[in-house]
Amino acid sequence: MSDDVIKHSVHTLVFRSLKRSHDMFLSNQGMLPPIDDKAENILKVIKSRDSYGLVMSAVQKAQAMKEREAMSRPETPHDTEIAESAALASDGAMLPYTGPAAPTSTAITPLPRKAPVMPKPKWHAPWKLCRVISGHLGWVRCVAVEPANEWFATGAADRVIKIWDLASGKLKVSLTGHVSTVRGLEVSARHPYLFSCGEDRQVKCWDLEYNKVIRHYHGHLSAVYTLALHPTIDVLLSAGRDGTARVWDMRTKANVHTLTGHTDTVASLVCQASEPQIITGSHDSTIRLWDLAAGKSLCTLTNHKKSVRSIVIHPTLNTFASASPDNIKQWKCPEGKFIQNLSGHNAIVNCMAVNPEGVLVSGGDNGTMYLWDWRTGYNFQRLQAAVQPGSMDSEAGIFAMTFDHSGSRLITTEADKTIKIYKEDDTASEETHPINWRPEILKRRKF
Repeated sequence: MSDDVIKHSVHTLVFRSLKRSHDMFLSNQGMLPPIDDKAENILKVIKSRDSYGLVMSAVQKAQAMKEREAMSRPETPHDTEIAESAALASDGAMLPYTGPAAPTSTAITPLPRKAPVMPKPKWHAPWKLCRVISGHLGWVRCVAVEPANEWFATGAADRVIKIWDLASGKLKVSLTGHVSTVRGLEVSARHPYLFSCGEDRQVKCWDLEYNKVIRHYHGHLSAVYTLALHPTIDVLLSAGRDGTARVWDMRTKANVHTLTGHTDTVASLVCQASEPQIITGSHDSTIRLWDLAAGKSLCTLTNHKKSVRSIVIHPTLNTFASASPDNIKQWKCPEGKFIQNLSGHNAIVNCMAVNPEGVLVSGGDNGTMYLWDWRTGYNFQRLQAAVQPGSMDSEAGIFAMTFDHSGSRLITTEADKTIKIYKEDDTASEETHPINWRPEILKRRKF
C-alpha cells in the first residue's frame, strides 16, 4: 500500500470515531438532571463578588443614594427602573447592560474641584535708608535692641560691644572684655543684664548698672555664634561651632542641658515660651525643634539643601522662617509643618527679621536686602546696601538685622563696619508703589 492510501484510511477512522462520540453525547444529553436555577444563581453571585467585589460595593452605594433621592421626590417610570436595578444589585446578581444610559446611572460623579485661589498680598510701604552710623573698626556681626526701645547694642570683629542711642544714633558706652570677634548679643527684658558671646568661646553676662562682667558661662569647646533668652524663665541658650546648643541657668551658671544632634556648626538659635521652645538651624542643612524640659530633640526638618544660617519667629503667629542659600522656608509650630517657599533671594542669607505688620526682611552676604509679605511670600522690595566710602565692593555684606520693638525701624550691621537704620517711606502710597501681583504658576527652580 502506498503512503497516501494509509493516510486516507487513518483520517477516515479518526473522523468516524469523533462522529460516534458526538452522537453518543447528544443521545445522553436528555438523560442529564435538570439545571438548578438557584445553584446557578449562587455560582454567578460568588463569581461576580470574587471578581468585581470592590466595584459592586461602590455601585451599590451609589444606587442606594439614588434610591433615597428617588423616594424623596414623586416616582417616575425612570425611577422605578433604578429601584428595580438597585434591588437586583443588593441580591448580588450582575446587572444587565441596558444601553448607553447604564454607565451614567452607576458612575460615581466626583465633586467639582475649585481652582486654587492665591490670596492677594497686603500692601506694605517701601523702606528707605535714613541713617548710617560709623564707629566700629571691624565687621559688625550682631545687634540687639533694649526692651524699652531707647538704645541698642552692637558687637564687632574689633572685640568691642558698643551701645548706641536709638533716637539720635550717638554712642553711649563701649564695653571691652572679649578677646576675639563678638558674635552674639541679647538684652534681658527681666533684668538689667546684657549677654554676649564670641569666637573666644566666652559667654558673658554684663551688669548694665555697673557696665561690668558679673558672670561667665564656661563649657563651649569652640567659637560661640548665637545667643537666645527664654522670655519667661531665667534660662540662657548659646550655640556655636562645636555643633551643640547649651542651656544655662542664668543665676547659678550651671549647664542645665547640652543639646547634641547637629553634625556641624549651629548658626542660628531662637527661643520662645510655647512649644517647641527651642529651634536651631545648622550648617548641616537641618533644623531641629527641641523640648526644653526634657533636653531632647522633638523632630528634625531636612527640607533645606544647604546650610541654615538664620531662623526667625513671627511675633504674633505661631510660625517661623528659616533661611538658606536655596530658599527661605516658612514652617508652622509646634510640629514643624512646611507652609511655603520664598524663592528669589539667590545669595547666602545671613540674617532675617520680621515685625508685627508681617514684613519679613532677609539680608544677604552680597549686600542685598529682600522685603517680603509674610502671609503670601510676595517680594515687594529689593535693596542693595550702598558700600561706604573707603570700603571695598566685596565688603557689601549684611551680617545681622533686627527691628526695634515698635517695628518701625530696621537696624542692620554690615561688613563695611557700619550700622544702617532703615524706616518706611512716609510719602509712599498704593498709587505710587502698586503691588505687582501676578498669581501665575511659577516654574520650579532647580538648585
